[in-house]
Amino acid sequence: MRNLIEKQRHILDFTLSSLLRRRGKNFALIVVYTLVVFSLGSVMFFTQALRKEAGIILKETPEIIVQRLVAGRQDLIPVDYAQKISRIRGVSAVKARLWGYYFDPVARVNYTLMVPKNSAGWGNYISVGEGFLKATRTSTGGVFSLRDYTGHYLNFRIRGAFTHESALVSSDLILLSDFAFRRLSGIAADQATDLVVTVRNKKEIPTIAAKILELLPDTRPILRDEILRTYDAAFDWRGGIILVVLAGSVFAFLIFAWDKAAGLSAEEKREIGILKAIGWETGDVLQMKFWEGLAVSLSSFLLGVLLAYGHIFLSAATLFKLALKGWSTLYPDFHLTPFISAYQVVILFFFTVLPYTVATIIPSWRAATTDPDMIIRT
Repeated sequence: MRNLIEKQRHILDFTLSSLLRRRGKNFALIVVYTLVVFSLGSVMFFTQALRKEAGIILKETPEIIVQRLVAGRQDLIPVDYAQKISRIRGVSAVKARLWGYYFDPVARVNYTLMVPKNSAGWGNYISVGEGFLKATRTSTGGVFSLRDYTGHYLNFRIRGAFTHESALVSSDLILLSDFAFRRLSGIAADQATDLVVTVRNKKEIPTIAAKILELLPDTRPILRDEILRTYDAAFDWRGGIILVVLAGSVFAFLIFAWDKAAGLSAEEKREIGILKAIGWETGDVLQMKFWEGLAVSLSSFLLGVLLAYGHIFLSAATLFKLALKGWSTLYPDFHLTPFISAYQVVILFFFTVLPYTVATIIPSWRAATTDPDMIIRT
């Protein structure tokens, strides 16, 4: 047992000395290796964190949204459709919603207009997001003018602004009264943008959606699960774009790993030959090379993961945020809640660490099974 421990210690000491002798080459390798892990890890962490944030936010979305279609496009829906839908068994509530968009030609941005549930008595007061205040250079208590559908301007006083914590969903938002929204848009009192339906039994949501479509053939029921799947597909698509951009560096890394598998340098072969000549067994050589490759790959992996974590969750994904968040003039500045799944780390580990570690074993095994005299003379 003691001899085995001494033998393992000797192998580890030689592994460390071997790494130090080629420290320049190993340092350059670790830098490139770390950048590959950092790039892939940043994309994986960012898309997963955005998907997690979207899932949390979309939990508050309506169970069913009913839109009216005209010639395949969304149109205004009659308010009396709500009464027809409310008669369906299993429906607990149906409410009409008013929302839309407003283009500001001065700031050259789009705002989201929405009527909240309790807007009675608001008059010409509005509540806005922090992105609106930055774009218009206004503040709480100030006056802002919006152009209505006839070309006339209506003056509104800003009653308040949303907090920074809600910026992800409220940065470009303007809340106003039902009366003010209809004056701006020209929507009649018997029409709405869409309807939201609340269902008593969650398991009956698909059945009720089918009944709504049967009762009102010109409508399109949209389920919450469908919205979640759409967001998942969007984040996967954006993450795929970045991975395609990074494909060059990934392929370069794979070529490098294959080059390692193709053979050792003359110095490394001579080193293995000398070790075999002084009594090292093939298993000892393979173990040394395994620890050597694992030290380089594991160090690069851990450093790359830490850099990716800091890049995404501490510096707000500076390098990738424009491509992954999407374009928007009023896109909010926010820090994602740290979320890393074990599945992501395992996939990243097997995709980066395993190939290189295996690539160091194969040529070492070939050299270790060759006659030492032949290796030393080459």
